[in-house]
Amino acid sequence: MTTFVDRVELHAAAGNGGHGCASVHREKFKPLGGPDGGNGGRGGDVILVVDQDVTTLLDYHHSPHRKATNGQPGAGDNRSGKDGQDLVLPVPDGTVVLDKEGNVLADLVGQGTTFVAGQGGRGGLGNAALASARRKAPGFALLGVPGEERDVVLELKTVADVALVGYPSAGKSSLISVLSAAKPKIADYPFTTLVPNLGVVTAGSTVYTVADVPGLIPGASQGRGLGLEFLRHVERCSVLVHVLDTATLESDRDPVSDLDVIEAELREYGAGLENRPRIVVLNKIDVPDGQDLADLVRPDLEERGYRVFEVSAVAHKGLKELSFGLAELVAAARAAKPKEEATRIVIRPQAVDDSGFTVKREDDGIFRVRGEKPERWIRQTDFNNDEAVGYLADRLSRLGVEDELMKAGARNGDGVAIGPEENAVVFDWEPTMMAGAEMLGRRGEDHRLEAPRPAAQRRRDREAERDEAQKAYDDFEPF
Repeated sequence: MTTFVDRVELHAAAGNGGHGCASVHREKFKPLGGPDGGNGGRGGDVILVVDQDVTTLLDYHHSPHRKATNGQPGAGDNRSGKDGQDLVLPVPDGTVVLDKEGNVLADLVGQGTTFVAGQGGRGGLGNAALASARRKAPGFALLGVPGEERDVVLELKTVADVALVGYPSAGKSSLISVLSAAKPKIADYPFTTLVPNLGVVTAGSTVYTVADVPGLIPGASQGRGLGLEFLRHVERCSVLVHVLDTATLESDRDPVSDLDVIEAELREYGAGLENRPRIVVLNKIDVPDGQDLADLVRPDLEERGYRVFEVSAVAHKGLKELSFGLAELVAAARAAKPKEEATRIVIRPQAVDDSGFTVKREDDGIFRVRGEKPERWIRQTDFNNDEAVGYLADRLSRLGVEDELMKAGARNGDGVAIGPEENAVVFDWEPTMMAGAEMLGRRGEDHRLEAPRPAAQRRRDREAERDEAQKAYDDFEPF
């Protein structure tokens, strides 16, 4: 049964924004008291957060589809809808978030580090929020914006100071079990370790973590034997330890050739591993032949510039010297790291010539409009309501979309698409015949809510309407 997963694909769906409400206040002796429709609630976000108590991505392997709750719609009497609840997903320390193309979106290191994997949709405005001096009683409200849906890949890269690397059955698991309190599964057959094991070691005043990385074989950097999955857990480690088996039973292997193979795989994999400080541990010297082989290869390794330790995990030989030697390297690596600066807020102001949208004529003659605002406004519009459509036209006109369409050569009746090809709203363009506040003020007005006219004015208006009707009757000529 799978108990450790270090790479999953997560389907994150944020909550949709609630729809705004179109309502008119009514009470005794005041049947049309003005718009009172409330706004819709915001949709919940999908948030990844580092939790030290989580060590695997197993939960998302079994349940990869995660969705936050939707915002509630607004209601009359100026009641706004409830916001959707954010969905917080705990992930292990060292989780990397990538998109489907492999681009890194976030590197989550450190307790409490967060990343918004899916942004909740905005709630739609009710007609009370849309009312203005010119639009006194809008008969429409804005729809809620759908929440962001995104597929991301989560990869776990173990966070440790020291990584033990080497062939399967070189004794890495035994070594970490005696250096720390870790209790990995140990046996005498290849690939006993299939997941990284972490242990905490205290040497004097230095406390550091050691990762027992599953065994590597030739071709690991190309993915052979799950090599890429194993090498991923070496990337964050500051110090590499080559654990070499001096008592191997395979006739075609020896410590020096094993070291050459693993070094070649580390160079091939890249990620800066070739520049990490490293030491060599000759393990299993408790075996007579193992001690003899260690004495034979040690001069060659030291000639190459490696610092060599001879140990026996079984007999507990050479462990103190090794732990203090690693502590020295870890302390030096920590001192060499630049101090973390305080969090900086980067402000990127919009360019003065950036209109926020683009208009492009495509090969089929369609004029496609792309931009965050036009596309969001399209999703917020109820196309079954003429006032809402008129309000959309006003917004697009004020943004300058109509002017850009004219500059691009659009004519009356040409097709215009707003949004991406797979989810666009397409319509036949009709240029606005009137411009300015006179035109904009006529959309969304409700004359029923205007201040009552004096009695004399109402009488004059009725007489004018009667005279106009009589004139139309007099001018009528039957066939």
